[in-house]
This record gives sequence, C-alpha cells and structure tokens, in this order.
Amino acid sequence: MRTAVVVGAGMAGLATAGALSRSGWQVTLLERGERVAAPPTALVLWSNGRRALEALDPDGGWSAIAAALPDGGVRRPDGQWLVEPRARLSSGAGPAPAVVHLEDLYDALVAGLGDRVEIRTGFDVTSVRVGPGRRPSVGDGRTQLEADLVVAADGIDSPVRRALAPESVAVGSGFAAWQAVIPAYRAPRLTDEQKAGGETLGAGYRFVSIPLGDRAAGRGGIYWVATAAGAPRPEPPATQLALLRRWFAGWHPPVRELLEATDPGDLVPQEVRELRPLPRAYGFRSGPGGVVLLGDAAHAMPHHLGQGACLAFEDAATLRPLVADVAPGEQLIAAIEAYSRLRRPRTTSVVRQTRRMSAVVQARGRLALRARDAALNHMRPRILGGHAHGPTDWTPPEC
Repeated sequence: MRTAVVVGAGMAGLATAGALSRSGWQVTLLERGERVAAPPTALVLWSNGRRALEALDPDGGWSAIAAALPDGGVRRPDGQWLVEPRARLSSGAGPAPAVVHLEDLYDALVAGLGDRVEIRTGFDVTSVRVGPGRRPSVGDGRTQLEADLVVAADGIDSPVRRALAPESVAVGSGFAAWQAVIPAYRAPRLTDEQKAGGETLGAGYRFVSIPLGDRAAGRGGIYWVATAAGAPRPEPPATQLALLRRWFAGWHPPVRELLEATDPGDLVPQEVRELRPLPRAYGFRSGPGGVVLLGDAAHAMPHHLGQGACLAFEDAATLRPLVADVAPGEQLIAAIEAYSRLRRPRTTSVVRQTRRMSAVVQARGRLALRARDAALNHMRPRILGGHAHGPTDWTPPEC
C-alpha cells in the first residue's frame, strides 16, 4: 500500500489528500489546529483555479457552490472610472471566473476525501527527517509519521520548508489586508451598478467588493477586501474596523456603506507576506520517495493578483497524475523531480507578475498615480488579475 502524509488541512491540503486517495494512496492528513475549519471569508476562482479543481475531482459539484464573477470595473476613490466594466469577464475556452464562500469550498473538499484519508488534528510538526536510506517522516515531538510521500501544504510558515529549503524566508510585503463577508440579511441596499462590485484604487489603498450570489454558505452576501500600505495593525478588530471606516470615509459609494454594514466579528485581518527567494526546488528525494512543497509553503506571494489558492490547486492537479500510478522507488522519485521541474517556472512567472502589480498598488504621488492610471488600460488588474494570456492561462498537464 502506497502511503502519503499531507501536512496542513487548508484548501491545498484537503484538495491534495482527496486527489491522492482517489488515486489509491493511503493518506494521513495532519492539521495543527484542533479542527478543520474554513476562514469566514470567500475566494475568487479564476479559470486556472477552476480547471485545476475540476481535474482533481470532476464530480466535485463546483458549479453548485460558485457564483459568476461580475466585472464591476476599476475606479478612483472619487468614483471616476479608470477602467469601465464589461458585461462579463472573459474566460477564453475555459470555465468562467467565479467566487465561492470558503465554508462551501471546505465542505466540498472534505466530502471528497474518501475513506482512505485519516485526519489527525492537534498535530504540530516540529521535526522533519529525510535521507538517502530512509523514508521521509514528520513528527510532533511525541509521534513520528513515516510515508513514501510527504506533501507540505502547511502554509507560508511551513516547518517542512524551513527544514528542506532554509534559504526561502517569509518577509513582509509592505501591506496589511482585511477581508470580510457581510451576510445578505445585513447587507446595505445597493443600486444595480453597485451590486456588481468592483475595484477602487487610491494612493496606497485598495478596496474590492464582490457579490456572493444567493447560494453562498446558505445566505449569500457581499465579500470585500481592503489593503493599505504599511505594517499589520495590532489593535483589536473593532478598532481596526474603525480605522478602515476613517481611511475610506471619502470614497465613492458603496465603500463606506459596506464598511458600516460590517461587524467586528466579520473582519479577518491579514499580514501580506511573501517568500524571498522562492525555494530552489519543490521536490526533495528521500529513500524510495520524498517530500514536495505545495501552495504557500512553496510560493507564498502578495495577494494583489489573488493567485495563491489557484496556484495551490494547480500544484495539486499537477502532482496527482504524476504519482497516480507509480510505485515507491525510482518511479516515485522521478515523479517528484518532474513535479518540481513543472511547477517552479510556472510559479516563478506568476510571482514576478504579482510583484509588478504590487508596484501598481503602492503608487503614491501625483506622477506615480498618473503613470499607474495610464497603465491600467493594459493591465486591468481586478482582484486576481484576469489577463487573457497571463496567470489564468493554464491547463492541467497531460502526464
């Protein structure tokens, strides 16, 4: 029986564990927390993310939980258009971009795990053991778990990555971010134009709102994201929400109305961090198998193109066919090396584009803002960056 340990039960870990189990692997899924729980926010799935999810689990019913992503355009804080909206976002030949509540996404991913997955919560990895003559293993100081394949999907602070790629360090990106979902019963009344959501760019500030549709987590609502240049705030959520209301007070409707409808308990503050440099490789051989890095453990980046989760699903969709039918030994080792070879150039390219977008969002001063506004007609950022031939232009490999 081929065995795998997946470290981290977030979106990337759940998707990978389910895909491996459906390919005949016996999987142990480790979660540091006491339970597997979704953050109370939402996620935009661009075409590449949807293609990856559908490749991982064609019967996952993703369309049932996703709402179409409208194009609300891009404005200045005074409401003037920088990029006028289109009827809908182009998706080329692939699935259209969509937004999904994370509670719905987690429910679908957990439902797809199957009976070959054992979940262990409260398992905080503190040791990683690899070597030429040993199967890779991870431990928490009490228990050491050994497997043919270890998948590190444990986020930007991954202890597995720190052990295998210590050159890659998590650093601040110079931004703080806040997310929230306003449930439908508490959402403000909006005009049809305002209901489409959209993006507003100020001098070092950004605000994006997206309608979740009627099905999201059983209650619909509106998802919003705000970013501001500077360090994360140490204050409690109520104080941070008051600061956001003050910073965005003069912005066009419905920015102020959405912030007023938000409760402190809705707010999810985030520090925007990234890995610099990226790990030298995403696969490391050990004995008859090895370790792979996946998701933020491999390529955490600023969220200005919003490709973090989509790239994580791409990682899982690339790994699954590579290891689906291989046996531990030279076949599995070759698959791990192929995974690293396929994924690192792709993620390096997206990280480079994300950093360019960071420069756009950080624009301050009259000349810098004028240059940014002129560039928007070519860049069309949106929350994830739906470029026709950019980050979203990816299809699962035929391995």
